[in-house]
Amino acid sequence: MDAHAEICRAIDAYKDKAVDLSHQIHAHPELKFEERFASDLLARSVSELGLEVERGVGDLPTAFRSEFGGPGPAVAILAEYDALPNGHSCGHNLIAGAAVAAAAGLVALRPSLPGKIVLLGTPAEEGGGGKILLLERGAMKNVAAAMMAHPNAGGEYRDIPALATRHLRITFHGRAAHAAAAPWDGASALSAVIQTFQSVDAARLHLRDSSRVHGIITNGGQAVNIVPELASCEFLARARTGAYAAQIAQRIVRCAEAAATAAGVRVEHELIIGYKNMINNRPIAQLYAYHSETLGVPAPEAPLGMPTGSTDMGDVSHAMPAIHPLFQVADAGTGDCHEQAFVKHADSERGYAAMIRVAKAMALTAYDLLAQPELLAAARADYVTNRES
Repeated sequence: MDAHAEICRAIDAYKDKAVDLSHQIHAHPELKFEERFASDLLARSVSELGLEVERGVGDLPTAFRSEFGGPGPAVAILAEYDALPNGHSCGHNLIAGAAVAAAAGLVALRPSLPGKIVLLGTPAEEGGGGKILLLERGAMKNVAAAMMAHPNAGGEYRDIPALATRHLRITFHGRAAHAAAAPWDGASALSAVIQTFQSVDAARLHLRDSSRVHGIITNGGQAVNIVPELASCEFLARARTGAYAAQIAQRIVRCAEAAATAAGVRVEHELIIGYKNMINNRPIAQLYAYHSETLGVPAPEAPLGMPTGSTDMGDVSHAMPAIHPLFQVADAGTGDCHEQAFVKHADSERGYAAMIRVAKAMALTAYDLLAQPELLAAARADYVTNRES
């Protein structure tokens, strides 16, 4: 039996089901940690493949885990399915469909798999750090390597130069007063927020290349005729390394402290979460690229300096060999991730065709890692080298 051909045949047979799953998730967008519809739909679909499914993994109600195969190492395929406030503008419905389709392909070889496959449903990638919690709570224990693939409109790549992050919440406490009758009795928390943004903007000039800082005002006051006694904002600092992202976050805090002093108010800050940068495992990425090319689409290395975002898959890559390839579902310039136009790309014929192709590339890569121990050993060696460098 040709294992590769059997995997692809099984995925082709599952195509309509995978597209339907992805489309249903797209039609029911759910924010981080609220993905009840998607989680239930996916878990039931995995059960229909004849697999046991554990729900609520890691004390996360919308996480699930299924493991199958024979004795040997385990390779995990990760699914994401949370949305953003503007819908599935990051295409996580395609990520989920690709992961389940890849599992469906590998289930066809279940009696003869030379190791284990773990299908892991991971909630709250969009700012919740679901994978970090699952790592901490043992859901990826004894997993030798992990993978997922993410849609985009910029190109097809075997890797992603994802940045580390620090997400800050800053709250200012001032003193309320009548804004017309006695403004001198007040201390404006909003003034401190505005000063903070101005100071952060001035600091951008001194940040290293590829670093990013962006923020929003989450509370601008209580009423227009009252000097704001409470105001708050959030900032996200991104950098190539966690250490530098932390330095940027510290600078943002200093800007807030200076603004509080100037406005005569009190400031509090907290770190909501931080993601690690992505360590792209080269041997696994090369293996994925080989299979992608045999399926008709080259997947080169991402170019240096390519604009990028962040993902909690970065934390996974610091814990084990991992890849996070990008697959193209729309032409460049037609709207990329987090833009409103990408919502349609994530529910398009082109998007679903790419999803099925990527499911095959991941499944073939996972199978080869199990069937050829030398490949998994090379991946481990690359991980150790890059993690310690």
